[in-house]
Amino acid sequence: MKIIYQVLFIGFFSLCFLISKEQTIIKTKGSADPSIDYKNLSNIDTLINGYIQRGWVNGVVTLVIKDGNVIRNKGYGYSDLAEKKIMQPDNIFRIASQTKAIVSTGILILYDEGKISLSDPVSKYIPGFANAKVLDKFNAADTTYTTVPAKRNITIKDLLTHSSGIDYPGIGTDQMKAIYAKENIPSGLGVVNQNLVETMNKLGTLLLSFQPGTQWRYGLSVDVLGAVIEVVSGMSLEDFLRKNILTPLNMNDTWFNLPANKAGRLTSVYTEDSLHQIVLWNKELSHIDPTYPLINKHYFSGGAGLSSTAMDYAIFLQMIMNGGSYNGKRILSKRIVEMVLHNQLNFPFNGINYFGLGFEIVSDKGSADQPRNEGSFDWGGFFGTTYWADPKEHLIVLFMTQQTPNSHGELEQKFEQIFICQPKIIEDLFNK
Repeated sequence: MKIIYQVLFIGFFSLCFLISKEQTIIKTKGSADPSIDYKNLSNIDTLINGYIQRGWVNGVVTLVIKDGNVIRNKGYGYSDLAEKKIMQPDNIFRIASQTKAIVSTGILILYDEGKISLSDPVSKYIPGFANAKVLDKFNAADTTYTTVPAKRNITIKDLLTHSSGIDYPGIGTDQMKAIYAKENIPSGLGVVNQNLVETMNKLGTLLLSFQPGTQWRYGLSVDVLGAVIEVVSGMSLEDFLRKNILTPLNMNDTWFNLPANKAGRLTSVYTEDSLHQIVLWNKELSHIDPTYPLINKHYFSGGAGLSSTAMDYAIFLQMIMNGGSYNGKRILSKRIVEMVLHNQLNFPFNGINYFGLGFEIVSDKGSADQPRNEGSFDWGGFFGTTYWADPKEHLIVLFMTQQTPNSHGELEQKFEQIFICQPKIIEDLFNK
């Protein structure tokens, strides 16, 4: 009997440990972490302030979380240079492609609920993708082309892994950019009144840049997933995400349509002129109205439309690190999260690392020549936001700016190197 009680006690203790491990909650105030080199962290201030003083970047927010404890949450420079508004840790950023992981989680909620299958053809929900065609020959002179039939249907999994054959307007291949421009297919940023499902149906009637499942290529795949969510749920993508992810996680600063009472925290967005001088982004330069987070819109780009804070996004990442739950709210089943963080391609997506269901995943080969551990997952956004999360070290890091292009975009990499191991970068910076 004593042995039985011991077994039961050990089992109960193990269960409690697993539950507590799954339920790591981010604490803004905690005791010093002996595994963190705080002196090394102070070098980050020197690095980033050096870039700001040289006019290489206007403003930055960094957030570092270790074992659920906020190690660093800091703003640098200005959120608006003209008005000299000091960057605050809770400033709101256009997170662009960081939207993709949240929307991918949305589609996996429907999978978790048994409402879709990853092997479902996309045409089951978006009929325009039936009888898909693949680009064969392209004539750049007049943008005419020939096609061949797709060898199989595009699936939900193809969309999640960017192996669908769908390309990107604006930043994709020259051939597909020309085709999409001719057919008025938008990138999603700044679109206000179009209908998402109708636009993705039109996209489906065009053509693919390669046979489904044979390559990895960045594109509108997650915008299509957003349309699938709208069709299956009967809700707008905005309402679905708020009900199923944003509200349960108390991500109260993450929006497609940013409320007016939060407008003062929205950072300005910048670009560069021909001399690489930082200038304010404007609609004439980019054809994207930088005030789009504040414009009441009905088109919700699943690949690029959200704005958020570093802390909100850290909560989302912590939920993934917790195995799908946060603060007592389960968003995804533990098994689904294991799939999310497992390689889903038969080929390395960038020649080195893996790609799961919404994230790049550092492979063993990829970890050999960078600070991130194998199994770390990451992505970033068009306007200069980026993140990585390391399950091995229980670490979440976000680095956020609002500038594209950026001739000094190496700042994020130097920040990462300093954080992990290399203060010598400071010496190199000031010896320039």
